[in-house]
Amino acid sequence: MVVLAHENRYVLVQGITGREGSFHTKLMLEYGTKIAAGVTPGKGSLKVHGVPVYNSVEDALREHPEINSSIVFVPAPFALDAIYEAVDYGIELIVVITEHIPLHDELKLIHYAKKHGVTVVGPNTPGVISPGICKIGIMPASAFRKGNIGIISRSGTLTYEVANSLVKAGFGQSTAIGIGGDP
Repeated sequence: MVVLAHENRYVLVQGITGREGSFHTKLMLEYGTKIAAGVTPGKGSLKVHGVPVYNSVEDALREHPEINSSIVFVPAPFALDAIYEAVDYGIELIVVITEHIPLHDELKLIHYAKKHGVTVVGPNTPGVISPGICKIGIMPASAFRKGNIGIISRSGTLTYEVANSLVKAGFGQSTAIGIGGDP
């Protein structure tokens, strides 16, 4: 059973113009993930790997109302505001790659997301992958193969190692979720 990362995910990349955001956007696109748009304040009208960049989540959703998930590559001091913005505009799944978000900010974002019925994976997560379908995150696609075993782990590296061991033994995964390593 595929969970979270399914074929009907349309992704917004918050922080798309940064080094990590740009690099992993390219890899997600190559995997087949539907990246609809990116957001970096002050960088609207650029394109990153063919993906249009907007100044705000509101601007991106105006042009791409199909967006239903976000991946956050925003630096820790600005992550809470970026996540709140995604929640406020009704994005239903937010994958937070950013690490070292202050603990009190993490608690605020979890409470806020729960109050609005939004699923947050992370912070400090490697993301979510449903092999052959969708990858929202930084997991190495080569470690995974389509199958029917689900993986959930706090450790990104152990997620990849378990998946790779399963593949070597002839088993694939339906979905792998790294829940994040920050406290």
